[in-house]
Amino acid sequence: MDTKILATMLENVRATVPLVHCITNYVTVNDCANALLACGGSPIMSDEPEDVADITSICGGLVLNIGTLNRRSIEGMHVAGARAAELGHQIVLDPVGAGASALRTTTAAELIDTLPITVVRGNMSEIKTIAGAAAATRGVDVNPDDAVTEENLAASAAFARELATKLGCIVAVTGAIDIVAGPERAAAIRNGVATMGKITGTGCMLTCVTAAYAVANPDDIFDATVAAVAGHGLAGEIAAARMGAQDGNGSFRTYLLDAICNMDAETLVAGAKVEEL
Repeated sequence: MDTKILATMLENVRATVPLVHCITNYVTVNDCANALLACGGSPIMSDEPEDVADITSICGGLVLNIGTLNRRSIEGMHVAGARAAELGHQIVLDPVGAGASALRTTTAAELIDTLPITVVRGNMSEIKTIAGAAAATRGVDVNPDDAVTEENLAASAAFARELATKLGCIVAVTGAIDIVAGPERAAAIRNGVATMGKITGTGCMLTCVTAAYAVANPDDIFDATVAAVAGHGLAGEIAAARMGAQDGNGSFRTYLLDAICNMDAETLVAGAKVEEL
């Protein structure tokens, strides 16, 4: 894959400053807002059903993250989603912990069934749950049996493409090896570091950043998603390289946001590890 296209995706985000409405995980909402600002977007957060239709109307994209569900937020997701659909906005779904509880699984399924989702981003356990073929999950973490490896990469990519075709959207499966798939294309991305799994919110942050890329690049959602995923993983690598002997999770979190903020086209093109499958 020509990584130069990723530079265009990034530059479009910086140039347009996409406003993204996030109904997201209460645990990670501040990090999500900061990640959006860092990548060049602009965040707005609201899950109140009486508020969300107006908020979504002034945005270009909507994030639906089921990580900390309650009845009010579920209603807010449906109201905001319906309004975003009316306006033709980009909708990115993060099915956090789907399969871990009936409520999460049902909510994710209902959102997919009723809304024109643009991108679904999750780990393989969550994505398999959506597809109705899940192994037992481990909360919000990927089940080891579902992890994407070099050995099962081709089969995993074929599964993701099949699901993308079924859902009519882009499917992003993130883990040690990331897969971005559409009905006709798939790519493997090998950026990232294990430390990203040691702090809360790196996945939630990526979902929001992906929404910004989708809003800024509406005619090329596949490459926009690849750029978002590769850039986020590369930011993790840059953050890890800054770590000193006395640095820990808190420092890594700060360095990650710094790396997202300082990411430029040249760095992304040089560092993105993307293989078209």
